[in-house]
Amino acid sequence: MRPPVEISVFLLSLLAPGVLYAMNNIPALQEPLPILGMGMVVLGSVLLLLLLTVRHKVKVDPLFYVFAEFSFTCMVGLTNALEQDGFISGFMGFYLKMGEPHLSAAYAVMMSYWEGVIHFVLFLTVIHRMFNGKSYRSLALLWAGSSIAHQIVLIPGVVIGKYGSNIRPAFWRNTPFFLVPFWAASVLFSRPREMPVITADKIAEEQKKSLVSRPLDLLLILLLLGAMAFSVFRGFVVLDCPLDVCFTYIYQYEPYLKDPVGFPRVMMLVYLFYALPLLAILIYGLKTPGCSWMLDWTIFFAGAMAQSQWCHIGASLHSRTPFTYRIPADKWRPVIALNVLLAVAPSLLALRCHTNPAYFMKPVTKGQTNNEKKKK
Repeated sequence: MRPPVEISVFLLSLLAPGVLYAMNNIPALQEPLPILGMGMVVLGSVLLLLLLTVRHKVKVDPLFYVFAEFSFTCMVGLTNALEQDGFISGFMGFYLKMGEPHLSAAYAVMMSYWEGVIHFVLFLTVIHRMFNGKSYRSLALLWAGSSIAHQIVLIPGVVIGKYGSNIRPAFWRNTPFFLVPFWAASVLFSRPREMPVITADKIAEEQKKSLVSRPLDLLLILLLLGAMAFSVFRGFVVLDCPLDVCFTYIYQYEPYLKDPVGFPRVMMLVYLFYALPLLAILIYGLKTPGCSWMLDWTIFFAGAMAQSQWCHIGASLHSRTPFTYRIPADKWRPVIALNVLLAVAPSLLALRCHTNPAYFMKPVTKGQTNNEKKKK
């Protein structure tokens, strides 16, 4: 009897620390080009083993190979995080020196924890549901948002930050990890959404309500407007706005924004140019009935913001961030509170959309409703 596919993927992923340990103790594999080459060989071997694992399956979703391959790299990330924080040793020394030195930065450590725990659990859950005939589209969209958010900060941050002068060949292994989540997201968005069964009368009743009679939605809009204002403000801060309030904030409240690693600067610009327009679109969706796309985009955006804020908050407090760039002890509460709200607001919006989606369903015409009643 064959074990469930997700168990096979889990066991295969556990080989990652062993591969790292072996490479850390073989000098011939510790040069820049051999590290890149060995990385490609390992990933290719993992893909081959995955093909053998599901060879008896009649039809396999191509996304399975993405989730399973990325599960392996999740264990690499978790190994890195645990070593950087001193829990283990002897696995990542060679790679940090000759592969990707930026992985020792506080932002990368927090990113590695997120990948090694949150993404890994998501992958195994999605694979389980995939091979048991259950819906996994929403969970996969959550991962897609999270993964894209971290890639569009990580890669530019490395290039423009202090690690940009020390880019090794192994850095370019990130290219497929940058492109594949975009492809996966496009595949997921193009697939039909599983809509809940809600009567036309219920939909009509919900969509007749004004914003004033929907206090939860009104509160969410206020939170999103606050998130927009905070994103604009911090975008101006990292763009060296000469206003006194910006100067005061970056030096007395959130000095991590000027950390030369580059990641916080890129993240604030991503918020300004990408998150800000999306927040405005989501507010429109809350005000306008029948925006069924809200059910997908709120999940995608919640994943992106949760990942981004986890890395940002964690890095601004982490011991690997120089003391002068960490949040001052006397300003800890307001800064953390604002950052937590920025992470929580999109998640609350996604939760609201999925627990009571009637307002976002396509309106049913009176003729269609009458026909449905006749058929019943």
